[in-house]
Amino acid sequence: MSETHDIVVVGGGNAGLCAAITAAETGARVLLLEGAPKPYRGGNSRHTRNFRCMHEGPLSVLEDSYGEDEYFNDLLKVTAGKTDENLARLVIRSSQECLRWMERQGVHFQPSLSGTLSLGRTNAFFLGGGKALVNAYYRTAQRLGVEVKYDAHVKHLALDGDQVSKLEYISGSERRQISPKAIIVAAGGFQSNFDWLVRAWGPAAENFLIRGTPYNTGVVLKDLLDQGAVPVGDPTQCHAVAIDGRAPKFDGGIVTRLDCVIYSVVVNKHAKRFYDEGEDVWPKRYAIWGRLVAAQPDQVAYSIIDARSLDLFMPSVFPPIKADTIEELAGKLNLPEQELRATIDAFNASCGSVEKFHPTELDGLTTSGLTPAKTNWARPIVTPPFYGYSLRPGVTFTYLGLKVDENAQTTTQAGLIKNLWAAGETMAGSILGQGYLAGFGMTIGTVFGRIAGREAAAYVN
Repeated sequence: MSETHDIVVVGGGNAGLCAAITAAETGARVLLLEGAPKPYRGGNSRHTRNFRCMHEGPLSVLEDSYGEDEYFNDLLKVTAGKTDENLARLVIRSSQECLRWMERQGVHFQPSLSGTLSLGRTNAFFLGGGKALVNAYYRTAQRLGVEVKYDAHVKHLALDGDQVSKLEYISGSERRQISPKAIIVAAGGFQSNFDWLVRAWGPAAENFLIRGTPYNTGVVLKDLLDQGAVPVGDPTQCHAVAIDGRAPKFDGGIVTRLDCVIYSVVVNKHAKRFYDEGEDVWPKRYAIWGRLVAAQPDQVAYSIIDARSLDLFMPSVFPPIKADTIEELAGKLNLPEQELRATIDAFNASCGSVEKFHPTELDGLTTSGLTPAKTNWARPIVTPPFYGYSLRPGVTFTYLGLKVDENAQTTTQAGLIKNLWAAGETMAGSILGQGYLAGFGMTIGTVFGRIAGREAAAYVN
């Protein structure tokens, strides 16, 4: 079957929707191909909560100010400098205007709640969460005449010289071929493709859990890379957080994340600590813990707290394992009792005065003579009952992607691909070399989705 559209957007998450809406606002005829069925539309975006936004002063629900340099320095800390500064600053500067644009598309915001990672100044939270944001965008897209096909699996983009000549996808039992004037790829990474994860990470990847959609399998990404599109990013780098080990293999979402780490002692299956739990405030460090746990035996760890810390963080979707003694807790977690007792005793003995303890900011309450040190919130674990959570690496999205320029345009070694743009997780590795900053993925997707939609429409027109 042959169909004609001006622009085809591949992927129906935040980036793809922003691209489709922006292009449709110019009058372009837009087709959006979403690989998921309608109830699961939206990719990882339906699991999100917030949008990290630069602002010069109070803006919508955001307090105070959050300037470009502070924002960029926060990004440098988590990426260890592995970022394209030009593209990163473009995203940061553009985020301020994006918030008002999002509101015009029907997205509503709310102030951050207490216990939500201290983000009231930096991140605007979606009223109703990511699902509400996705639904608002689909309503706007429908109003603008965007055609949406669900269960539409793109299999091939034929790269012919400096342009894509055709796109092939499967819808139901039919294989269809179309030749739009422009294509925007916003189909995510390859995190739901375990064969690819194992090739990148080795057998340890079999123990990973996927926080988001099971539909991001990297088919379009691989197809384009195989044809010579220039890649960006490291296949072993990803947004991976420590999530509850009882979470499902796919699609557990943001509720499976555990925010207790900074108030806890974290041990591996041998009951040994392996990293500083209090290195920084949680929004700037939560995304390193997926990789840390992935490096431990059997890709599992355990977070141990006492009764004093139970109400300091957002409640977990699964109840913690509870015990009256450390030894009893070790038994319930299948940890060696004597080793866990020794680890907790050594930690408690290294803690100083608890008078400095301040749960919502860096308090400098550090251990003494302990390796690795805990450099903040080092309060003894002595007040029963004691609680434990199992931790597994929860992968959100992978960073290997398509290299783009400031206009979201993709390239081969020979030069720009004239009619192909990329947005969202498909190109986020251009900015995220490693690590993650809370809410930044939504910012990248929104900014580059709008850029891709604008540039594709300009090309068509």
